[in-house]
Amino acid sequence: MSNVLTKQIRERIESQGENTLYMVRDFADLNNDGSVTRALSRLEDEGMLVRLSQGIYLYPLRNRFGILKPSIDDIAAAIAQKDKARIIPSGLTALNKLGLSTQVTMNAVYLTDATAREIKIGNRTIVFKRSAPRNFAYKTDVFPLVVCAMKEIGEHNITDDYLVIIKDAIDKCEDKEAVRYDYSIAPGWIRKRLKVYDSLDATLK
Repeated sequence: MSNVLTKQIRERIESQGENTLYMVRDFADLNNDGSVTRALSRLEDEGMLVRLSQGIYLYPLRNRFGILKPSIDDIAAAIAQKDKARIIPSGLTALNKLGLSTQVTMNAVYLTDATAREIKIGNRTIVFKRSAPRNFAYKTDVFPLVVCAMKEIGEHNITDDYLVIIKDAIDKCEDKEAVRYDYSIAPGWIRKRLKVYDSLDATLK
């Protein structure tokens, strides 16, 4: 039975392609979490899967140099998708995403509208912090990122150089009506700092 189940899981994984994350609950339809756990562990032993964390496995991309692992950000996004949750990079993670910092942090922090938890990935940790619904009211992907980044820097520490990078990120958003809406619900001090740019002002008029 175990060999049959392992074969079934292997075929399903292969059919869905490489660079895909798996958890036990992805095979809930098989109605045997214990056997699924053992099957995933067996496929790891065989070298098909890579164990990223407890209960999280990767069917990786491979090239002639070896295994290509996804970024921490990609892993966080994949976990959020499985949780049917929304996430926003926060703190230094937001600064890195916007190109405002190159500092590599041990904790990759994300706001979430799902359950708060921490997941150890190698020597780093993905931290999901439960956040208020208002932080997920933005219509674009870039604006909540900008808000988190500016909060991390602090109102009185945001330089013109920071604002140039932030402006460029906002300008790349094609949905100007969504930008207009997001600007309208952002904290007052953030709106005030962003209005120094004519291009953004034009978008919002």
